[in-house]
Amino acid sequence: MTTGSLGLRSSGSYGSLQQQQFQFQNGSVPNQTTPPVNSRKPSKMLKEKERLFPWIFKFAPRKKVGMLLLCAVSAAVFMWVLYVGKGEDSPESTMKNIQFNNTLDYSGFSPLSVENETVKVKIPSKAIIGQGTATSGQLLSLPPPSPPPSPPVYFAGYTLPPGNPCEGFTLPPPPADPKRTGPRPCPVCYLPMEQVLGLKPTAPSFSPVLKNLTYIHEENLTKTEFGGSEFGGYPSLAQRNDSYDIRESMSVHCGFVRGVKPGLGTGFDIDESDLLDMETCQGVVVASAIFGAFDLIRQPKNISDYSKENVCFYMFVDEETEAFLRNSSAVDVNKKNGLWRIVVVRNLPYTDPRRNGKVPKLLLHRLFPSARYSLWIDGKLELVVDPYQVLERFLWRKNATFAISRHYRRFDVFVEAEANKAAGKYDNASIDFQIDFYKKEGLTPYSSAKLPITSDVPEGCVIIREHIPISDLFTCLWFNEVDRFTSRDQISFSTVRDKINSKTNWTINMFLDCERRNYVVQGYHRDVLESRGIHPPIAVVHPPPPMIDEEPKKTVPEFLSENINSYLKKITTKRGRDRKSKRHRKVAVGSKDIAST
Repeated sequence: MTTGSLGLRSSGSYGSLQQQQFQFQNGSVPNQTTPPVNSRKPSKMLKEKERLFPWIFKFAPRKKVGMLLLCAVSAAVFMWVLYVGKGEDSPESTMKNIQFNNTLDYSGFSPLSVENETVKVKIPSKAIIGQGTATSGQLLSLPPPSPPPSPPVYFAGYTLPPGNPCEGFTLPPPPADPKRTGPRPCPVCYLPMEQVLGLKPTAPSFSPVLKNLTYIHEENLTKTEFGGSEFGGYPSLAQRNDSYDIRESMSVHCGFVRGVKPGLGTGFDIDESDLLDMETCQGVVVASAIFGAFDLIRQPKNISDYSKENVCFYMFVDEETEAFLRNSSAVDVNKKNGLWRIVVVRNLPYTDPRRNGKVPKLLLHRLFPSARYSLWIDGKLELVVDPYQVLERFLWRKNATFAISRHYRRFDVFVEAEANKAAGKYDNASIDFQIDFYKKEGLTPYSSAKLPITSDVPEGCVIIREHIPISDLFTCLWFNEVDRFTSRDQISFSTVRDKINSKTNWTINMFLDCERRNYVVQGYHRDVLESRGIHPPIAVVHPPPPMIDEEPKKTVPEFLSENINSYLKKITTKRGRDRKSKRHRKVAVGSKDIAST
């Protein structure tokens, strides 16, 4: 059979040209054994074309038919454009316009984390690469992928070097003094400031589970359940339960639910100039508060020059306390009283001054958003150790983010509640309601089963903490309990702690109360001093008085303590004389009767 019998068309036909191109591309030359035949009958397709064109020219002038033909032609052109565009977007075509930037810097990148392998790409056609070109089929070496982001760095604590005096420090036994059976300070080993500053963490501590904490903001509030306040936002019991479900990202009630930002239209309002200074406070903040002119301002002692320049000392007062300070000329033009920056708070959210004091006590991270560490001390206390030394001893050395002393005598919440009721600290019915609510949630008396937790009752007058999400959450939830139930924060402390501890491995450093009494000295409330006839002079809020004659200069606390001790000694002596004289009179009368008989 010859090739002519296979229907081989001439070189001028469409099919013959396609076949020849296919053969040339495969490296073969067409082998024609039979010469092309020129004389052939016209095909049926050609006859149909000859019939089609006269028909088109006949009906095209008509309006409707012309529009129909125009639409058909447009559709065909559109489909052809789509087909061509799809062919240009193929992987082989896209490689034509790729430009590579091979100027990335990988200095310092560890070869162990990413294998040093080059990615080879086959260039199907000419592509521009930097200043050169790559021809079709050439292999191109791409740079390795960018390194992954480095993991976050956290502070992991440290151990003191061998031979350090504080390494093996143990508490000595308490002195055997039968006349003094109450709480007293005990020795604490603080590092020198030079060593403390060398050990200061450069990275934050790890926050277990919780990484992102935000706070609920609401303008339209509705009270649906018991307790709470507008300042706290009236969180429901369902929201309360949800806040104890610790997750990576959380949004909780934490006071200041209204207004633009904490302290501005929220209740517990502060001047904008003071807020700006508070926002710029970075590092360490020492804070205290006096409301209702309840206490006297006590200046910190033994503060290093470094802390005087770098630590923020803030004292929050209400308008009543501000008036008392101004009458005694205790605040200068810079709103300072010694080391303390005086901040006046207006529009207080509560009528109880002690409940108002819980706002700065538990929500310092909201008032000082840039601070890394905070040290809260009650207004009745005087700080006598440098804040950095306190942080090193109770946080950094213990690798803790929250530290508070345990009560010197009580360690059970039920006992603490009864003590509060006996002392008239709060309404007894409210205390009973709070305890019953916690009992239904599973609160049990303290026992050795809770070890290594050593107490359920803190001495909450001093709080040392690092501002990380988990510790901020703890103080938020602690404040919510104080806002809903009684203001006695010792009762709600263990409930919040145990609920968070059940979801994470976060713990609190509860140290001895005698150690707390080592770095703060407790004074008397102002009303107690005045009830005993001791009216503090103006020097209470001023530097120590000048020397008189040859007597040594006495500081303000020494002056007060001497007056108080002398006053107590007079009272004790007078009572002793009265008892002694009565006893002698009884004996004298008895002796007379015996003699007469």
